[in-house]
Amino acid sequence: MSDSHVSAGTPAGRDVEGGVARAVSVIVPTRNNERTIEATLASVVAQTEPNVTLIVVDNASNDATPEIAQRYTDVYLEAGPERSAQRNRGIQAAETPWIVWLDSDMILPPRALEVALDTAEQTGAAGVALPERTIGTGFWTACRALERECYLDQPWLHNPRLLRREFMVGDGEFHLAMSGPEDADLRMKMRRAGHRIELAPIVIDHDEGHLTLRDVFDKRRYYGRSIPALEAEHDGAVSDQGRAVLGAYWSHRGDLARRPLHAAGMVAMRAMEAVGYGYGAWTARREAASGGQTS
Repeated sequence: MSDSHVSAGTPAGRDVEGGVARAVSVIVPTRNNERTIEATLASVVAQTEPNVTLIVVDNASNDATPEIAQRYTDVYLEAGPERSAQRNRGIQAAETPWIVWLDSDMILPPRALEVALDTAEQTGAAGVALPERTIGTGFWTACRALERECYLDQPWLHNPRLLRREFMVGDGEFHLAMSGPEDADLRMKMRRAGHRIELAPIVIDHDEGHLTLRDVFDKRRYYGRSIPALEAEHDGAVSDQGRAVLGAYWSHRGDLARRPLHAAGMVAMRAMEAVGYGYGAWTARREAASGGQTS
């Protein structure tokens, strides 16, 4: 799909006086996200950091997403076919020293960008991660929330969200063959090159709605199709990730023990995710072996 520049605001940010070295563009890829997109974009507009440009890159939404997005955004683009390509297009359009990539179901606390930039300046990090907590309704969403609580103090498991644009238009470009694992690919690529990633002392909300096991399986099956590409880029990436996740669970075994029902659900959900990842990877390999043809 070709992209089109539908509208543009102030490219250098909402407040161009002072602090230009800290100016940041927030890039939000979207596709049919009318349930969550307004809260996401409103949280960006409400940031205490003054020099912020909001860039939305939509992928042929057929719901109210475009109309909602254009009420908030400085720059509205259309691009596809996948999230990696949307992010890369937004990075190309950015004109600020820093960029943040944000999913369209995430909500930033008001000081999130200020704290992230402070962390980068104080530590000299090339990338800053913003740990997440899950919000939503229902039993399986609560299980996901418990899982994410185990990761909050595990820096290795967090993917960087604040990065220098100069790096992202060069070596840091999102991998176009991945949809899902491209975040982990970026983290692994940076660590392999010796780039420092720090964890900001702030937590953002990830609105996962009302999860069902079918939702979980279908999403992981789709992400699993990118596993062969991730393994080709990073030998041992899947096993390393698995060990780090198990280590996080062990570190938080006391927290899990205090919530046995949700902990059991978390284990069941993770098992289903593993099956979904495996099935997606197997399907992708089969299609590659048959020249893209499936039965």
